Amino acid sequence: MLKPITGTWFEFHHHNIPEGKYWNPICRWFTDEQWETKIDEIASLGMKYIVLMASAIQYEDWGESYFKTDIYPFAKMGAKDPIGAVMRACERNHIKVFMSAGFYGVWTDTIGNMTSPEVQKRAFKAMEELYAQYGQSSAFYGWYLPDETGTYPYYQDLFIKYVNEYSAFGKSINPKHQILIAPYGTNRVKADDNYVKQLEAMKCDVIAYQDEIGVRKSRPEETAAFYEALRKAHDKAGTSKLWADMEVFEFEGDVYTSALYPAAMERIDRQIKSISPYVDEILIYQYQGMFNKPGTTAFCGHPGSIQLYNDYKAWLDNLNK
Repeated sequence: MLKPITGTWFEFHHHNIPEGKYWNPICRWFTDEQWETKIDEIASLGMKYIVLMASAIQYEDWGESYFKTDIYPFAKMGAKDPIGAVMRACERNHIKVFMSAGFYGVWTDTIGNMTSPEVQKRAFKAMEELYAQYGQSSAFYGWYLPDETGTYPYYQDLFIKYVNEYSAFGKSINPKHQILIAPYGTNRVKADDNYVKQLEAMKCDVIAYQDEIGVRKSRPEETAAFYEALRKAHDKAGTSKLWADMEVFEFEGDVYTSALYPAAMERIDRQIKSISPYVDEILIYQYQGMFNKPGTTAFCGHPGSIQLYNDYKAWLDNLNK
């Protein structure tokens, strides 16, 4: 049976500047009300999870935060409390939020961020502050660890250590919080007994594997085999849920160095058909920029985003008949 899209990544500013060409300049000046509107749009498509990509971002020579903290200056933006706006809208729409625990080191330095005591100290301080400011919201569901790793064909030991340390700290704040990661390298995972042991060792509640269609590493017809193998490994380990991080974008030019724009619904339909039998939930990267509800007062993204909203809404309505 086909599964609908049940969640999306979400951000206030896309960390890869060329990729965010069609939404970064617009989102920068969204008001709190417009951020709430964007969440209402997401809810209109039946989604129930939001994964906040970054609660702060550090570049080489500057950084900014999206909440009150002295770790980085508050971002120059139109909203006064963008995370608060998201939490309010998610609460009334019964959407669960995975709060970001990053990026508290230069976002491109993934290994450094995982292993640096200084980065961890900043991140843990931010997690405490975020929970103090927003933890009373019923929408606060858990933590997302955005420093992603590849499975080539296994996880690095340093990544497992990173996940376990952040997970332990997150659960010390609230033991009910779920911990989410979204690794890449899905087409190269060796889902054997050694991988099962790694799953058992990793204190993580949800793993949303990137299907890597948008970044041109796989084709929709190939991914069923990847997720089928992962399903068997997860069932054997019994320690973490198996979700998908499905890419709904295309690149205008070269991968990672050009703007993102919406994929055709025909391709997305093939992606969904391939992975639906094996995953518990399908999340996407991402609604923002790739979808816009017709008539929205919070338009951001490529002009083709309205077409994708309409096409997916029609697909969803047909699925729910």
